[in-house]
Amino acid sequence: MFFNRKSSAPKPTMTYLGSGSEFDGNLKTAGDLRVDGSVRGNVEANGNIEISVEGAIEGSELRGHNILVYGRVKARVIASGKLTLSNTAHLEGDVVAHSLQIDEGAYYLGYISTQDEESPTLLPSDRNLQLPESVSMPSSDQPSL
Repeated sequence: MFFNRKSSAPKPTMTYLGSGSEFDGNLKTAGDLRVDGSVRGNVEANGNIEISVEGAIEGSELRGHNILVYGRVKARVIASGKLTLSNTAHLEGDVVAHSLQIDEGAYYLGYISTQDEESPTLLPSDRNLQLPESVSMPSSDQPSL
């Protein structure tokens, strides 16, 4: 009787880091993740990630499917789905995402690539990129090439 039952694989669960909690080290979860506390280290979730207004992540990489940021992140962000920066978000780090939404009021500093993660042309490695001080635009009365 007991041997005829089909075993089902456990469903991924939500991992929750509560407000006031601190986690030092790399964090990896098979399901979704919500961070209301702070994480120092790399974070990877096979599901979605939400960083609340009180939440903070500082590491070299944050990786998940859909990532929603209300709080602070200082890491390279890789979203296989959509990265959303809310109006309270503060993100410092390069981004690779399938799609991106940045709400008015969000702070962002870094490079953005909306290509797939495995794409050969990712982000520039030379962080000392020099931008021109000014760019001249052709006036409307001059023909442009």
